[in-house]
Amino acid sequence: MEFLQITSPDDYRIQEIFNSYCTTFPEDERRDWYQFVGLFSNPSVKIISVLHEAQNIGYLIIWELSNHIFVEHFEVFADFRSQKLGSHITGYLFKNFPRIILEIEPGHAGEDAQRRYSFYQKNGFKLIDEMYVQPSYGEGKKALDLWLLANYSPENLKEIKEEIYDIVYH
Repeated sequence: MEFLQITSPDDYRIQEIFNSYCTTFPEDERRDWYQFVGLFSNPSVKIISVLHEAQNIGYLIIWELSNHIFVEHFEVFADFRSQKLGSHITGYLFKNFPRIILEIEPGHAGEDAQRRYSFYQKNGFKLIDEMYVQPSYGEGKKALDLWLLANYSPENLKEIKEEIYDIVYH
């Protein structure tokens, strides 16, 4: 498995990533095209294409923050799901980043949400905040009640949330 950082919105993989991103994530959980392309000018963001057997199978959008990384989006493309590839991707994250935080829909939000929560639990993440609110991505989009998960025990959750709000969702 290869993890290649994409450094330009002109990269041929970006349209495939964005199309899948729009299909997989509801409108309130994602950026529009212009916001998405704007990520490339932010030095804190890494958009990583995940390749397996020479095929683009998914991506990560991560933010390098002061004391941890924040995984804003993580997707294995639909054709490659249920092959344990997601577990390999979390293994890459754990190997390269000691402190990881991500947000998910609450486990009680439905069957898919429960499946995702179970996946993250099996792969070393723990629930650290059930009262987290993801700010709106912009006009016409709603703030969302989500859960925060981490692969470590953060010391100051309030500061972490403020940093996510200030930098990721500014």
